[in-house]
Amino acid sequence: MSDPSSLKYAETHEWVRPEDGGELTVGVTEHAQDLLGDLVFAELPEVGQRFAAKEECMLLESVKAASDIYMPVSGEISAINMALVDEPELINQQPFGDGWLFKIHPDNVADIDGLLSAEAYEKSLDE
Repeated sequence: MSDPSSLKYAETHEWVRPEDGGELTVGVTEHAQDLLGDLVFAELPEVGQRFAAKEECMLLESVKAASDIYMPVSGEISAINMALVDEPELINQQPFGDGWLFKIHPDNVADIDGLLSAEAYEKSLDE
């Protein structure tokens, strides 16, 4: 499990973790999975798809609701978490670990500097 305090966050409740080689791993926050409730389906993007920052890129369905997931920075999907096809509940169980959603090759890795720090994200939840 990664340390949530070292990650970057989008206002739409996605987290971003830079990896060696410039790739970014993306998931949803503890707060987001808690709001959604028990997840039953993840409609993942396809490897090779390109999305702009803040564009809808996938869908999560729970027993309560369906929620769009947004691309935190512009780029291309480089990997998806295939385990979520059979076990979407991993997102509930380990949102910062095995419940990651996808990886991207960002158009500009510096774009993550425009995302929120853990502290700023926490403050945004209180507003």
